[in-house]
Amino acid sequence: MATLILGGLGAMAGGPFGGAIGALVGRQLDGAILGTPKRDGPRLKELAVSTSSYGQPIGRQFGRVRAAGTVIWATDLKETSETSGGKGKPKTTEYAYSVSFAVALSSRPIDSVGRIWADGNLLRGASGELKSGGTLRVYRGHANQPLDPLLAAALGRECPAHRGCAYVVFEDLQLADFGNRIPALSFEIFAGPGAALVDGLIEDLPDATGFGNLAGIEGFTHEGGTHAQVLALIDRLEPIDPIVSGKTLGLERSRSSVAPVADLPDPAVWSDGDFGREDGVARARRPQGARALSALRYYDPARDYQPGLQRADTGGETMEFPGVVTAGAARSLLHDAAARERIAQETVSWRMAELDPALQPGRKVRVPGLAGQWKVASWEWREGGIELQLVRNLELAPPAIPASPGGGWLPHDRDPQPTRLRAFELPWDGSGSPGAVHAYVAASAPAGPWSGAALYAAQDGGLLPIGDVGSAAAIGGALSAPLPGGQSFRFSAAADLHLSLDNADAELHGATPEAIARGSNRLLVGREILQFATAEPQGQGLWRLSGLLRGRAGTEDAALAGHAAGTAVTLLDARLTDLADAQLAQADEGMLAAIGIGDRDPAYAVLENVGASRRPPFPCHARCMIAADGSLVLSWTRRARGGWAWLDDVEQPLVEQTETYELGVGPLATPILVRTVGENRAVLDAATVASLAATERAAAIWVRQRGTYARSKALLLGTLPSPS
Repeated sequence: MATLILGGLGAMAGGPFGGAIGALVGRQLDGAILGTPKRDGPRLKELAVSTSSYGQPIGRQFGRVRAAGTVIWATDLKETSETSGGKGKPKTTEYAYSVSFAVALSSRPIDSVGRIWADGNLLRGASGELKSGGTLRVYRGHANQPLDPLLAAALGRECPAHRGCAYVVFEDLQLADFGNRIPALSFEIFAGPGAALVDGLIEDLPDATGFGNLAGIEGFTHEGGTHAQVLALIDRLEPIDPIVSGKTLGLERSRSSVAPVADLPDPAVWSDGDFGREDGVARARRPQGARALSALRYYDPARDYQPGLQRADTGGETMEFPGVVTAGAARSLLHDAAARERIAQETVSWRMAELDPALQPGRKVRVPGLAGQWKVASWEWREGGIELQLVRNLELAPPAIPASPGGGWLPHDRDPQPTRLRAFELPWDGSGSPGAVHAYVAASAPAGPWSGAALYAAQDGGLLPIGDVGSAAAIGGALSAPLPGGQSFRFSAAADLHLSLDNADAELHGATPEAIARGSNRLLVGREILQFATAEPQGQGLWRLSGLLRGRAGTEDAALAGHAAGTAVTLLDARLTDLADAQLAQADEGMLAAIGIGDRDPAYAVLENVGASRRPPFPCHARCMIAADGSLVLSWTRRARGGWAWLDDVEQPLVEQTETYELGVGPLATPILVRTVGENRAVLDAATVASLAATERAAAIWVRQRGTYARSKALLLGTLPSPS
């Protein structure tokens, strides 16, 4: 048949590649007469993921594509552990895993690697930054490609440089975001212009001339099938003509041919039973719709290279083209190919007495007695001459047809966010040791991906690792408007505050009075701890919190002072990270730092509210009475650290080693009288009162508790009476 004869002629004219092209042209004619046999060539498939199978072909990448790659080297999983808890909470050990591995991407050089998908989400975005911890190195496959240092250290003298093969190396990729397993990966690869696909296919074949650019095709992965099978796919969308010149075989786009249209001579007449009619002409027409294209499936770059589908107006078969094409280009190519195949259903067999070298396959001709243009599809030697197989030809300009890639979910490409850090002490809550420092770190980030951060103590101008803060971001921000001072005696349903959260996607929720009584919805605003009942979102990370209970856990003085706009605010919940005494001891002047994958520089924070966890609350319920003899009778009520519930009929626990108070008269910094008392009452006799009043008019009388580790703030009991 034509395939065999043209294959042999092509081989004689242009070597193995010429034979492939001759067979390609012959198959076009065979397909028109006998139908197309099934072959395993390039195929469009759903997005694959990285594998590590022996013998798996490594594709040759052209243009921009999305490919899975093949894992060619990997280490064992590396395990790290961290123990958290203590301070009255159960200790928990958490394990994290990382792995290093290499993935081959292309068996020809590439320009670069773009985005990387892991389990369908973006591991690397357009910015080039990994969204999970680890390091990425890209090797583009050129002839001077160096050894990778990690592979060289692991494999020694046996380590290849993989020259001619583009690959990437992940070093210590953190697996916490992927369920502590290696994720399914795919890569966006850029390897020259996709329109130069045909020239790229024949670049390593001898005696092959250039083809030029293909309109509409932006990428292609050649990982299965012969060159001829790939060219057969392209030929159906963009017709390819072989051009023989001496011993050189070239390819040319049919529509771009500049060769003049030749006129065929009259047909040669002889008797040949194998050829139909004796007059040298045989015409045929395939059944209407046979092998006509009705739909085209392809990889759509607007859908992150997922398969797209465009349909024509006619019925017929669906062509699967494993190339990257935009929706508009795919629709135009499909419309053009469908129209061309409808026209090419008419064929003519034409006898010639001798061979004209100019009438090679692909040449456009005019046929005596037949209208329009025809194309030489193939030729065949006969004993008495040459038989040409012609198909109807009509030059069509690819129409510009609008098309949509369709909708669908695509992963957000958001860069890892920088860490925001706050560290503070809180009053002891009654759990754990009353002698420990109860300090916490609140680490958060703006809206976007954030997977936690490593924690450091600033020491001698450097950073000493002391743990990490996990991946649960604390909720924090700042007051967007001043918060006036307020009393802490009762719940105020009308009181409110306005807050701007660091993470605009974070949410706050209201609480019932019963939940508030159990400690829900606690905020640290500056030094004040307060609770809120209602949370109303205002948009863009702004919130209005109302129904406030101020001055909790002994922070009444901070509540009375109020807070300016911009004061730091942190939600006190399980997302805080405990700081052990040993960790704090390593930080010079309480300076801490955190570094996450989105941090170019460390995020620093100085420990706030130092001493709050071991400082007794100041006494309350001050009473000052003048006795009949002129003496002052002073009394107060003791409060205890951790005893915030104020249970009825239950004495507050002492907590401190002894019950001791300082009673003073005059300025707190420079008092004129200081006494130490061991109970919650004292008497200043009349003579002492008169002596003090004579030297310090209306001096303040105050008391503060002396705890085991610190003294409380002072409570004003009254003032000295004026001398009579």
